Amino acid sequence: MTRVAAVDCGTNSIRLLVADADPATGELVDLDRRMTIVRLGQGVDRTGRLAPEALERTFAACREYAEVIKELGAERVRFVATSASRDAENRDDFVRGVVEILGVEPEVITGDQEAEFSFTGATRELTGRTDLERPYLVVDIGGGSTEFVVGDDHVRAARSVDVGCVRMTERHLVRDGAVVDPPGPARVEAMRADIEAALDLAGRTVPLGEARTLVGLAGSVTTVSAIAQELPEYDSAAIHHSRISYERVREITEWLIGSTHAERAAVPSMHPGRVDVIAAGALVLLAIMERTGAREVVVSEHDILDGIAWSIA
Repeated sequence: MTRVAAVDCGTNSIRLLVADADPATGELVDLDRRMTIVRLGQGVDRTGRLAPEALERTFAACREYAEVIKELGAERVRFVATSASRDAENRDDFVRGVVEILGVEPEVITGDQEAEFSFTGATRELTGRTDLERPYLVVDIGGGSTEFVVGDDHVRAARSVDVGCVRMTERHLVRDGAVVDPPGPARVEAMRADIEAALDLAGRTVPLGEARTLVGLAGSVTTVSAIAQELPEYDSAAIHHSRISYERVREITEWLIGSTHAERAAVPSMHPGRVDVIAAGALVLLAIMERTGAREVVVSEHDILDGIAWSIA
């Protein structure tokens, strides 16, 4: 067993996994898995820069994670940064801060690398399942981007496109600095057009129609699953490998788009940091299901974070 620590810093959240990995058996045993909403990508789509307050929120989470990593004695650490830090002019400030706190340099990976990590993390434990047809289409709906990966045991094609729950919310659902609740048909249609254009782009590289099983990752998808199951609180065990029908996803998406902030915040399984961005994330998922003809989505709690852990095991 090798004790590893993986950090995934995205546009909306930063997450930590400390685990014991055994490459010989394919076993990954979680010791600590946590997530903090830091909204690193706040305003990046508009300004091209990481906001000072967003950086400080992220560094505060890094300090917490550094203590956990030290306490558990991880032998190897890998810090991967994705969409927001790829786009920012001042990403050197971000890199310096992380190095000072964690002692490792964040790797600002490409969208294609992000896709491969997501695929590995999501599908490694599906090997041998006879109830799921191949090839898989793994979709990782993040804050700033969405990754599409088609593969069997290995990646066949991958593409990252710039649609995510935070980016779509800031671009289409915000007026005078506040989220419009509910947004109204014109805003929703404009957001939908952006998503459809991104799907066109993804489809030039990834054969979306060839997939037989849709696997959905990240907070927008897992939150839709929690709502679909009417969970009294967020329950990773109940969410992991749940299967949500297209009809249920459409119903939930329509409710989220038409709801107010207070109504979404009242959902017991809703993380406070997702209240304002979940409608956009759900719409991305719905559009993907409509484009691919998927009748259901298999929801995975294991994703890019697990792929990062395996990469250093």
